Formats: sequence, C-alpha cells, structure tokens
Amino acid sequence: MAVAAVAGACAGCGSGPGSDDAAGADRPVGPVTMVVPFAAGGGSDIAGRAVADGLVSVTPGLNISVDNREGGQGAVGYSYLLGKTGSPQYLLATETSLLSLPASVEVAFSHRSFTPIMKVGEDFTLLVARPDSPITSCADAVEQARHRRVLAAISGAMGPDAVVFSQIRATTGADLDTVPYEGGGESMAAVLGGQVELASLNPSEVIGQLRAGELKALCVFADQRYTYPELAGIPTSVEQGVGVVFAQFRGVIAPGELNPQARRFWVQAARRFADSPAYHEYVASEFLQARPAFGEEFGAYLAGAQGELDLVVSR
Repeated sequence: MAVAAVAGACAGCGSGPGSDDAAGADRPVGPVTMVVPFAAGGGSDIAGRAVADGLVSVTPGLNISVDNREGGQGAVGYSYLLGKTGSPQYLLATETSLLSLPASVEVAFSHRSFTPIMKVGEDFTLLVARPDSPITSCADAVEQARHRRVLAAISGAMGPDAVVFSQIRATTGADLDTVPYEGGGESMAAVLGGQVELASLNPSEVIGQLRAGELKALCVFADQRYTYPELAGIPTSVEQGVGVVFAQFRGVIAPGELNPQARRFWVQAARRFADSPAYHEYVASEFLQARPAFGEEFGAYLAGAQGELDLVVSR
C-alpha cells in the first residue's frame, strides 16, 4: 500500500482554496502550470508538453510551464493537483493511471475529484518481443504461457499494461508472469536485454526499435488495425483469437470545483487546440487515434471506463 501512503501524505501538498493560487477565479491570471505525474521523457511528459504548447498557440497571452511530479506510479502528481481545488492556474496531463490507481489501491482521489477538460486521443498497446523469440504472435504467447513460464515487462504494477495482462488472464485463462518496471524505457530495455520475453508498449515508445528490426510486434490489443503505414501490418489481438481490446487514453484535467467560467475557458481553449495544426501534428507523431472529447463528454467517458476497469481488476 505504498501508493496509498504517498497519496495520503501529499493530498494537502501545495495550496488549497483561498490561497494565492487564485481559487474561484473566472479564468487563469498569470502563469499556468501543467503538472505531469511521471518523469520527463516518457509518453505523459511528451503529451503534457505538446498540449501545453498547443494551448498557448491558440490562446493569446497564455503562458504554461511544465512541472514533472513523478512518484507513486502517478499518485504524487494527482495528489498535488488534489491540493489545488478551485484554482484555474493548474492542469494535469492525465492518462489511464487516473482510473487504474483508484481501481487497484487506496488513494485519496478518483476521476471525480477533478474537472475533465479534454480527452486528446487513444493509444492501443502493442505486444512486442525480440526478433529471435520463439513466440510468434499473441495467440502463441497465450498458448506457450499455458505450458511454461513466460515473463512480460509492464510499466508499473498497477498501470495500463497490468490491466492488459489481467484481461488476457480473465479472457484466456493463460497467466503470463508480469515484471513491473518504472516506465516504458525500462520495460523495453528488459526485453532487449533478455530479462523478459515480452513487453506491452505504446507505438510511440517502440517505433524506433521496430523500424530498426530490434523488436518485433506480435499484435496490437485492438479490434481494428492501425491505419498508420508503419503499423498497418501488425495484426490485432482479436484477429488472432485473443479477445482483449484496451485503449489507453491521454487527456487533460484541471482541479476540482472550478468556477463554471474557468471551466468554460479551459474547455473552449481545448476545442481550439483540437482544431489546430499543432493537435494533428502531435497525434500523428505519437501514433494516437484522434478521438477528442471535451468537458462533460470526457467526464462520461471516464465514468464508463472506470466501471469497465473496476470489473477487470476485481476478477
């Protein structure tokens, strides 16, 4: 329960209502902070910086800096934002850990603790292995796991990758042994170095190794193939008879209890960003599925996804 301890300790970090964070203001006044709850260089960091730059590009006078607050597999960053209730001066680059953490451990927050601003897009995970691996597909990985121990790297013990393998176990009965690492970079290094046989990684994390022939993609956990030329040849898990479909979302949230005018300000800014070249460039560069949602629509998506995730974790 280390995550719960971290979250509890940090729930009051920063300033609360009535502080110099302009809680209750109609819109941000002065510099804004984009919190990234993971270390610099990863997918969440890339997303946070791209969205921050995009929002600035479509909003005259806006200034957004990025603050990486990693720890507790995302819990430290979310707990920091929890302490900024009512302030329009903060945003957070969110992803599926917003849902997987509350589903797995005791933390002081849920998606309802925050104000949903924008779902930027979705990211379907690839199962990858070294080119010399005897495992040739997702279906083959499931079959071999029934007869021998197969090690698979995941990013965090309670992150989206863990959910994928939980779904495999629930759907097929095969139990691939998962080994948690701090992030996608460490997971990929573990596969390349032979410490594990498989890893669940996002396309943007592994595209360089796929192009160089250092790794091979066994499947994408989706019901439809990617249309990007670099990924179009990768079969889906569903094609291979493994009924596991899982999309990691990327988005932006703000502190809870925002003034309605401040919430409107950020949702309108997010809509302008989604219509800009910067949005389409980011989506294409990270091989995302462009499926934006805003405000209440994003909130409804989070509620539905949380319900599905709770069912998977409870199995």
